[in-house]
Amino acid sequence: MEAEAKRPITLYTEENPNPNSLKFVANTMLMPAGVSRDYPDLASAKEAPLATRIFNAFSFVTRVFYMSNFVTVTKDDETDWFEVKAKVQSLIREHLVDGGALLTEEITQEDHAVTDDDTDIEVKIKGILDEYIRPAVEMDGGAISFHSFDEGKVTVTLQGSCSGCPSSTVTLKAGIENLLKRMVPEVTEVEAEEL
Repeated sequence: MEAEAKRPITLYTEENPNPNSLKFVANTMLMPAGVSRDYPDLASAKEAPLATRIFNAFSFVTRVFYMSNFVTVTKDDETDWFEVKAKVQSLIREHLVDGGALLTEEITQEDHAVTDDDTDIEVKIKGILDEYIRPAVEMDGGAISFHSFDEGKVTVTLQGSCSGCPSSTVTLKAGIENLLKRMVPEVTEVEAEEL
């Protein structure tokens, strides 16, 4: 009887603006389009076998984030990526090659999908986030999701490398807020929801 062939997986890393985060990029899609998951600690990762494995193996890990074809891992300030990057990369690759699951939960829709309950302004804001902002944030190993719109204020959720990143406030105010104000006159400010 032949042993089942293991999946050919290549994995490389990309740095991003958050010096404590590193993006581990696979040669295959890991998550459905438009879906992301952010785990700020081990307790939150009960339906995420790979994140659980990473947290259990490395005490320096403070956050694990999944999206499209990458996993972003955030470490504490005391640990140097030079010393641990290869170990984290090896664990992720081994998990993927062995066919290990990323999630045990059922995914029913995109995280940022337009719903029937959305107002015209919310639909416009979500469209701008999808077309102009989300791709740039993903390139940096994170995600942005619409949370709410109330009396001119847009609240978004920043995940992955963007959560706790020193430059995320500048990005939020100088980039995202300016773009939304220009394209949707009803928007007066943008703030990030803390998770």
